[in-house]
Amino acid sequence: MQPDEVIASDPAVAGFVNYLDVERNASPHTLAAYTQDIGQFVVFAWETVEVPFDWRGVDRFQARRFLMEFQRCGSAPATTGRKLASLRSFFKYMERESLIAANPFSGLRAPKQPRNLPNVLSVEEVSRLLGAPARVYDRKARGSEQYAQNPLHPYFALRDEAILELLYSTGARVSEAAGLTEKDMDLLGGFVTVRGKGKKERLCPLGGPASRAIREALESANALWGGERKVAKPLFRNKRGEPITTRSIERMMKPYLAEAGLSSEFSPHALRHSFATHLLDAGADLRSVQELLGHASLSTTQIYTHVTIERLKRVYQDAHPRA
Repeated sequence: MQPDEVIASDPAVAGFVNYLDVERNASPHTLAAYTQDIGQFVVFAWETVEVPFDWRGVDRFQARRFLMEFQRCGSAPATTGRKLASLRSFFKYMERESLIAANPFSGLRAPKQPRNLPNVLSVEEVSRLLGAPARVYDRKARGSEQYAQNPLHPYFALRDEAILELLYSTGARVSEAAGLTEKDMDLLGGFVTVRGKGKKERLCPLGGPASRAIREALESANALWGGERKVAKPLFRNKRGEPITTRSIERMMKPYLAEAGLSSEFSPHALRHSFATHLLDAGADLRSVQELLGHASLSTTQIYTHVTIERLKRVYQDAHPRA
């Protein structure tokens, strides 16, 4: 049995993972991250990895030394903060289940993280990017008759435009967009049902351009794969008709950034950042933007107010005669 399997077989760890999965609806990625963090603490705390572990014997000084070890090794503040959050949640679970008397990670503070403002596109840059798929397809189709005759290529152009339009229109995460099905769409009502972190659902309004782009992409997809009898047809497909992956969307965007004259460092997530920033710039209230983004905490959404303030400062510096 591998060390991580031994750790997962500990009764307390197994109960905690089941709690996260069943009661908290945590994603497989989250479950793996929590298990990894707990495993690193086990290796730090005990010389031999043998279950069951003596969780009652863990004290506050041991918990603090564990976090300090990560900082000493040069781990990023965000990494150390995640370890703290994972273990604090695990010990809180054990405290609630009366497996331990007190949570040794309670009250410990995460290292202060530098505030990095997200990369945001201007409204004009977003327009250039959203029009890039059509321009790239038109240029390639004019240059190659064989390219133009392949029915997949016009679909890819429509699909890619629809993806970019949806990301900017809804502020959805890339993973959320990749997981959408046709049943999630209400093109008549102008809404899409998005499943976010913790499998929580939220309704996101769709703008007119996004609705039109998605409708055209669906019509093209139905012409290619219309004979299917799937219960949940993927909204966006790859060349085999299967759901497109998050990684594929990231790769797809690169040539369109070049076509739009934008930096290749932008990721699809920049459209989510731009969505939030442009709404706040136009006067939307912070609570509404929080709900649209699916943020659990308002403090997460507040980063976009800093983006807006920094932009105003730059305008002031450039325009005011006595700045």
